[in-house]
Amino acid sequence: MAEISEQLQLFAADPVALPDYRIRESSRARHVSIKVHLNGQIEVVVPNGFDHAQVPELLHRRRDWLWRSQLRLAHQTATLADEHFEEKPGQIEVRSRHQTWDVSYQPASTRTLAMTQSGPQTLLLRGPIDNSAACTDLLRQWLSRKARAEFAPWLRELSFVLNLPFDRISIRGQKTRWASCSSSKNISLNYKLLFLPPELVHYVFVHELCHTVHMNHSAAFWQLVEEKQPGHQQYRDDIRNGWQYVPRWVEE
Repeated sequence: MAEISEQLQLFAADPVALPDYRIRESSRARHVSIKVHLNGQIEVVVPNGFDHAQVPELLHRRRDWLWRSQLRLAHQTATLADEHFEEKPGQIEVRSRHQTWDVSYQPASTRTLAMTQSGPQTLLLRGPIDNSAACTDLLRQWLSRKARAEFAPWLRELSFVLNLPFDRISIRGQKTRWASCSSSKNISLNYKLLFLPPELVHYVFVHELCHTVHMNHSAAFWQLVEEKQPGHQQYRDDIRNGWQYVPRWVEE
């Protein structure tokens, strides 16, 4: 929270100053992307060999976006502050389906921690609940099952509508990817997509389905994405900031 506040103070004090940032070269990058992490750090990912001297100008062009991102992040961080200090969430907000799940904890003398659904949208963890790591692990497992139940039919329906068939679907908890598509047309989805607004999840699905035709990010690929989702650029920009929606307890 302190880092975010410092960045906001800088924006407010000097209308032309840039916040601190770091540059990371990536062999997989084809374009420059700007990421704002949960701790307020700004990371600029550039292709190998990119002239770092061009980065300040690019940041100045997107300064308004950085400002809005910092404000939103500060609000989200303040809202989730109590949850972070407790290390165990009291609620899970599934933005992709506009659902809020309550999480209850019941201490018990049993050696094994167990989780059950005790209500329509209520999860109960019972047992040695002082073990935060075990609680988080069970909740991640629940997220994986929830993601499969929510995303598999959604993706298959969209595949049919767009006429972009795929083979199998898997659910994982990747650290740096929202999804991926293999040359065998198998699509892997990150359960953390549950925390994103539905329009961004939809864009990720379209993106991966287009990879069943083009296994690259060529001009032909982006042309297909635009054909299947007109005006995709806005979602492409927004998804770069999507990690801010993921609660901190999921990553720790």
